Formats: sequence, structure tokens, C-alpha cells
Amino acid sequence: MMDEGLILLTFAGMGVVTYLPRWLPLRLLAEKRLPAWVESWLDLIPASILSALLLPSLVTGGHPRGLDLTRPELIVAIPTLLFALKTKSLGGTVLFGMALFWLAGRLAA
Repeated sequence: MMDEGLILLTFAGMGVVTYLPRWLPLRLLAEKRLPAWVESWLDLIPASILSALLLPSLVTGGHPRGLDLTRPELIVAIPTLLFALKTKSLGGTVLFGMALFWLAGRLAA
């Protein structure tokens, strides 16, 4: 069994390596004004991360994984994206996407 001191030290180390990369840029850049192109680039990061997380599950499936453009998830995602762009409503988009996904499951069954 591990020593309790080692466990606490491990937790403390995990906290430091999680906290420092977030705190340092905030601390170092808090008083500085970033160039407009950097701010514009930083605005794109959340959308690009979300896309990188979602796209593989939308267009690949099976075992081994292969490209599948007929997946219900992808077919539902397209009108849901259009709905989101038109309404700019997060709650409405979630409900719309869930309803479409439920409908797609009912039609496929």
C-alpha cells in the first residue's frame, strides 16, 4: 500500500501542474493589451477544440473505425448546426438536436 505522504504529494503535484499553466498566462498578461490578431485567433480556440472533439464521432464508426457519412449523428448534426446559426439559442439548439436525434432513432427502428 502507498504511503499517505506520497499520495498527498502526488495530489499536490497534480494540482500544481494543472493550476500553473492556467495561472501563469493570466498573471503575466493581465496588465498587457494583446494585438488584435492574437485576440481574434484566441476567439477561435473554443470552436476548434469542440470541432476536434465532435468530428471523429460524427463521421467515423464501426470496428475498425472507418469513414461513414451516413451516420445518424452526422445527419442530425447538420440541421442542428443550421438551427444554432439561425437562432443563436443554446437551449433551443440542444432541445432541437435532441428531438431530431430521437426522431432519427424512431424512424430507423
